Amino acid sequence: MARITYWNPEDEKFWNTEGKKHAKRNLWISVPSLMLAFIVWQIWSVVAIRLNDIGFHYTEEQLFTLAAVPGLVGATLRFVYTFAAGTMGGKTWTVISTAILAIPAIGIGFAVQNPDTPFTVMLILAALCGLGGGNFSSSSANISFFFPKKEKGTALGINGGLGNMGVSVVQFVTPLVITSGTFALVGGKQVLSNGQELWLQNAAFVWVIPIVIVTLLALFKMDNVPGAKQSVADQFVIVKRKHTWIMTTLYIGTFGSFIGYSAAFPLLLKSQFPEYISLAFLGALVAAAARPVGGWISDKFGGAKVTAYVFVVMTIGALGVIYFLNAQQFAGFLISFLVLFLASGIGSGSTFQMIPNIFIPKEAAPVIGFSAAFAAYGSFLIPKLFGWSVKATGTPVSAFYIFIGFYVISFALNWYYYQRKSTAAKVIVKQA
Repeated sequence: MARITYWNPEDEKFWNTEGKKHAKRNLWISVPSLMLAFIVWQIWSVVAIRLNDIGFHYTEEQLFTLAAVPGLVGATLRFVYTFAAGTMGGKTWTVISTAILAIPAIGIGFAVQNPDTPFTVMLILAALCGLGGGNFSSSSANISFFFPKKEKGTALGINGGLGNMGVSVVQFVTPLVITSGTFALVGGKQVLSNGQELWLQNAAFVWVIPIVIVTLLALFKMDNVPGAKQSVADQFVIVKRKHTWIMTTLYIGTFGSFIGYSAAFPLLLKSQFPEYISLAFLGALVAAAARPVGGWISDKFGGAKVTAYVFVVMTIGALGVIYFLNAQQFAGFLISFLVLFLASGIGSGSTFQMIPNIFIPKEAAPVIGFSAAFAAYGSFLIPKLFGWSVKATGTPVSAFYIFIGFYVISFALNWYYYQRKSTAAKVIVKQA
């Protein structure tokens, strides 16, 4: 494939004759790569709930920790990944970051087969799953270079939304594949007390071949965009921008909620409404599907306006969850939680649409990765807060009051800096 030597998506003639086809090809390879990254990152959200069923003896807090640790590591790695795409090139880094996902996938497949596997080993494997958490920052930063400003919201929404779908895919597929002996040649079965047979290793092994295929696609079909490479020092100027930190706060409220709730939802269901655990995948599915919609709506009506509505709806959803948890009414609990997921997905798209309209292109890409890095800590903090709340009070309700407080603060920041008539028209960081 010929190497691209010129790139300017804002040049309409170039975009229509050359740019669009290259951008779309890179986008549609980036999507499955990112989806696999999210699958590996969130695999513990579904593996953890079955460990004690097959002979492990972990406390509820330990299980929440296994679901949370990939979030902590993934969020931290996002700071590195944010600058990696710009330093090494988007294609080069996509190949590397996709290939290494096979390491935790293979490791988990073997570890879950032995109930005597030390908790420390499980923690290390959970930490290695954080490799998948880093990919979102580099993937988003890379894709932002390919599209003109008028289409960035939609493109980033598609990349992020379909990539985020990996969370619901792993939560939907895992219960199906672990009841099949497909990978029986790579380990034996586990027999539950009720006589049911499981192959929990399948939850990890099933993703190895797709990882290999997508790595090869990235190697042979993706591009390093000319002019997109920057030194870390050039990219690091974003930390001096006030709006970097404001947008990071807003993205923590939206995407941080999505990924944190996704990591904790299966365990919450098992502890509060165990008979409905098979519905655990619904939350991540709704949020991921809503993300492209959030980007598209924001391209049409403005990201700040959409984001404002998002925080109002998320507050209402959280209050609904509190009410129905206290009443132990599952239908209301599920609907309220799905409202939370829906709003967080739309908000993830709307906040990302705002960033390219606030920053110049070479700053917008690292800001996207930087904000995504901080937001990813939601995958660690939210499960840990739920674990703390359950341990301290016997219910996860207390954690939701903390989340509501954050949503109110985020709404106020969005209104003050991006919605008010006196500020909305002039919030553009154009200076170098």
